[in-house]
Amino acid sequence: MRYLSTRGAAPALPFEDVLLAGLAADGGLYLPESWPQFSAAELRGWAGLSYADLAIRVMAPFLGGSIPMADFERMVREAYAAFDHPAVVPLKQLEDRVWLMELFHGPTFAFKDLALQLVGRLYAHLLKKRGGRATIVGATSGDTGSAAIEACRDREAIEIFILHPEGRVSEVQRRQMTTVAAKNVHNIAIRGSFDDCQDLVKAMFADAKFRDAYSLGAVNSINWARIMAQIVYYVRAALLLGAPDRAVGFAVPTGNFGNVYAGYAAKRMGLPIERFHVGSNRNDILARLFRTGEMSVRPVEPSLSPSMDIQISSNLERLLFDLYDRDGKALAADMAGFRKTGTLNLTAARRARLDALFSGFRLDDAGTLAVIADLQKRTGEIVDPHSAIGVAAAREAAKSGAVPVVALATAHPAKFGDAVRQAVGREPALPSRLARIMTETERCKALPNDLAKVEAYIRETLP
Repeated sequence: MRYLSTRGAAPALPFEDVLLAGLAADGGLYLPESWPQFSAAELRGWAGLSYADLAIRVMAPFLGGSIPMADFERMVREAYAAFDHPAVVPLKQLEDRVWLMELFHGPTFAFKDLALQLVGRLYAHLLKKRGGRATIVGATSGDTGSAAIEACRDREAIEIFILHPEGRVSEVQRRQMTTVAAKNVHNIAIRGSFDDCQDLVKAMFADAKFRDAYSLGAVNSINWARIMAQIVYYVRAALLLGAPDRAVGFAVPTGNFGNVYAGYAAKRMGLPIERFHVGSNRNDILARLFRTGEMSVRPVEPSLSPSMDIQISSNLERLLFDLYDRDGKALAADMAGFRKTGTLNLTAARRARLDALFSGFRLDDAGTLAVIADLQKRTGEIVDPHSAIGVAAAREAAKSGAVPVVALATAHPAKFGDAVRQAVGREPALPSRLARIMTETERCKALPNDLAKVEAYIRETLP
């Protein structure tokens, strides 16, 4: 198994080099040279497996033999032993043909734990094997940061720097990052949007001298290992609902497109997924793309679902690579044009291929609050504002579809207590791990949206 860059100019790499590199040297994102395939017989045989056992089988083909299976199996079992629900990702029926899969039972109460608890262990394993060190840099719109910090804290060979948009994450999200006292954890509040944070991280990887001098590694979903680990819960949900003998749809609230792209990967590997219903908030670049075939950037507007306050969805490039028939040169040219003009238009043929599998859905703040209130009244379930958008997209899809639709619940509602209170009149109880951080001391460095100043701070801070 080797991995290609979406821009077509970087060398193909094996799994362990892709894990440590994160972003390709040509600015592209890595993805498999070819997709492993699940047979119907394999899928049927996996129906009764534990989540960890299923994860091992789904992810093993992507390793290409670069990690001994005994070591990989140990890391997977350790990663999911940290979750506080025996099913890891429990599935609940909400309505006729509408299901909810809870992805937030990990250490930081967000779906990012499902990948990052494993990725942190993979990093530590490979760094020990190579006798090296890594400087992890990541951007977060809320949940990636805390999940990455939890996965990397106190690891001897890793220093981790997380950039978040100042004032644009919830208080709980911020405190989950800034109250971690580990010496290898460093938080940076950038005066700007998540897109600004993400651009700074990409620019650091593009700065070859800086990248090589400090052995940069990535934890954002630009890192293929994140996507690989997220494929598993799509397989899990489909198996529980009758795959491979029954198709299923997924409703995915998304900002950076990594979550839904993992589902697309599962589809390419043979999982019978009928359609993806992609949920957006008022920052609806993806919904507009699916409706019109045009991707056009607008200013980021703060919302009740801050993890989706994004205009440039990095992982969309992986999907575009296939729409461009894996022509990295053509895609690189169009992506350069997009960064320059803020607009990219799909050809009629590419749009038709997109429309065959994806639908966009947009929900504003008022609609989000209404869904939270209605769901609590009807079922007693309380969801966070991101998950509410997924539920609304699933409900809309179920009106005209014949297959079950699984909405992905991406975060614990207590992480967005203000929004929940607006919807139902009370805040959900904070789990004990979250309650503690509300009184602990925060550590964070505020910096402008300036690459030179961010790089200088990292240089000065590293031991």
